[in-house]
Amino acid sequence: MRPAHVSAGGYRLGLDLTDRLVLVVGGGPAAVREAEGCLVAGARVLLLAPEVDPGLAGRAGLTWRAAPFEPADLSGPDRVWLVHAATGDPATDGAVARAAEEAGVWCVRAEHQPRAARNHGDGRVGRVALVGGGPGAPDLITVRGARLLAQADVVVTDRLGPVDLLDDLPAHVEVVDVGKHRDRHPVPQDRINEILVDRARRGLDVVRLKGGDPFVLGRGGEEALHCAAHGIAVEVVPGITSAISVPAAVGIPVTHRGITTSFVVASAHEGAGPSLDGLRDAPQDATLVLLMGVTALGRTAADLVAAGRAPGTPVAIVERGWMSGQRVTRTTLSRAAADAEAEGVRAPAVVVVGEVVTVPEHVARLLAGSTA
Repeated sequence: MRPAHVSAGGYRLGLDLTDRLVLVVGGGPAAVREAEGCLVAGARVLLLAPEVDPGLAGRAGLTWRAAPFEPADLSGPDRVWLVHAATGDPATDGAVARAAEEAGVWCVRAEHQPRAARNHGDGRVGRVALVGGGPGAPDLITVRGARLLAQADVVVTDRLGPVDLLDDLPAHVEVVDVGKHRDRHPVPQDRINEILVDRARRGLDVVRLKGGDPFVLGRGGEEALHCAAHGIAVEVVPGITSAISVPAAVGIPVTHRGITTSFVVASAHEGAGPSLDGLRDAPQDATLVLLMGVTALGRTAADLVAAGRAPGTPVAIVERGWMSGQRVTRTTLSRAAADAEAEGVRAPAVVVVGEVVTVPEHVARLLAGSTA
């Protein structure tokens, strides 16, 4: 079992809850979220609440008692190891926390975690967090991004990024899939902007989960401006952009001493125009990283050669970096389109152009020599 990650008073704790008894006091959304998280982490959960959430009823490892908290609940032959005070009432949660402290038991108070779910009836306006989820592997999201995701009432997600993390969200969290596919944008950007503002105005905490970094060809700036124009507070959580992390997944550094100290990132969705603009003032040896460049790869490669890049410049096309099915196709500018077609290259993929593409080959040769 993986350890549970519990936010407490601004600190983040990594606790192994496997087969430990956790007491959750409360029956609202915050309590449900904590109970769900502890169950997923392998804990046995005792829930004290007037009513039980239907999504929790019958869950293996959960015991429910429709009874108020008593300090005696912390003792007994099966000792409680962790307490979540999540009633939504500061006085009650405070009493639970004091009893836990006296008993020497870990305690997390839900009101120490700013959650819209604690009270949606107080006229509170929610917040929007633009969270960069990284290149796709669930464990490459930042600690801050994971914490906000675990606390969200609504998650507005793309098809890329760490979508596997959505499986761990409690059942009551609304997940809105606005992912774009090639030649199919079922939810236009203006509608995405409206969804963010609408949910926040309902008093909900919203996470806009994106692949990579929200401010690197992710339209995060547009979403931040739209929210701000409608009086919605926005937090931006950077992520590991695929422009750097996907090449790294196959051992390619975008800069390397003795080869290049600079790189240019560009969208190649509509051909080489942005790439050539970015390269115009860059050093001749700058690495070029192309995002969304598979469809127009032939035209882009031809335009780069016409602009002065050598036809034999090394190229690597990395598909599904850090995800299942990761694959790299190594080629050159002159052969990039033909080789991509022959190999059946498909998006999502990152295209790297430059001598840094050869670094993994040098590493492999050195390793082979050291073990010979």
